[in-house]
Amino acid sequence: MSAPEADVLCGVLLHPAGHTLSPVLHGEAYRELGLRARYEVFDVPAERLAASLAELRARGVRQLSVSLPHKERALALADTASPAARAIGAANTLTRTADGSLHADNTDWLGVLRALVPHGSLAGVRARVLGAGGAARAAVYALLQMGAAVAIANRTRERAERVARELGCGVDTAGGPYDVLVNATSVGMQPHTDGTPLAAAELRPGALVFDLVYRPLETRLLREARARGCRTQDGLAMLVHQAVEQVRLWSGRAADPAGLRRAAERALGV
Repeated sequence: MSAPEADVLCGVLLHPAGHTLSPVLHGEAYRELGLRARYEVFDVPAERLAASLAELRARGVRQLSVSLPHKERALALADTASPAARAIGAANTLTRTADGSLHADNTDWLGVLRALVPHGSLAGVRARVLGAGGAARAAVYALLQMGAAVAIANRTRERAERVARELGCGVDTAGGPYDVLVNATSVGMQPHTDGTPLAAAELRPGALVFDLVYRPLETRLLREARARGCRTQDGLAMLVHQAVEQVRLWSGRAADPAGLRRAAERALGV
């Protein structure tokens, strides 16, 4: 009798480990699709990233989600990369290919795009993105793919200008008008839930406000946006859709986003 097939090894690279929903999302996808896989959390300091990747390659790892602070470095360490990852300048996914090489991809932008699709066409709309980190870069890229006119705003103007130059968007330095507002900063995230990246008076009635923060699911920004007559979108949708795409990249199969969202909401206690 032949030995049973071993589970595929996947996981997430981050530091510090903290609270991540990735094991919940991927575990639910594996169960739904009947995939023999396990998902581990790898707390890897920045100075250990290259060595840890070599060790995980030796263990036969199939896929790694990449979280802060490793997204830019992971792109540089990969053997190949998708056009999206190169354009965004960061990788949130490393997938081992048939020849053993590591391929970098970015599914964050697809998470943003798929979260926005139900809100209708964004072609020609004015979009303002708050922040200039990896999440902001993914959001800008997604909005540009959807045909929006994007301007980025950040506390450090030089960083905003660099992102704008590299991705081909504008810089918002004067709080200009917008139809879509995306918060791609960590302002308002637990435990600092009283924070908001924009004063309520600056929220434009009728605009779509998308907060990438998902802890808490209802941020102060979203509460105040609804009170001002804005449409809103929580950050969990982006997280779910990017995880669905990650699993598809190595398995070729797509999990039901609704099932993953229900699992995440249970984990969040909502």
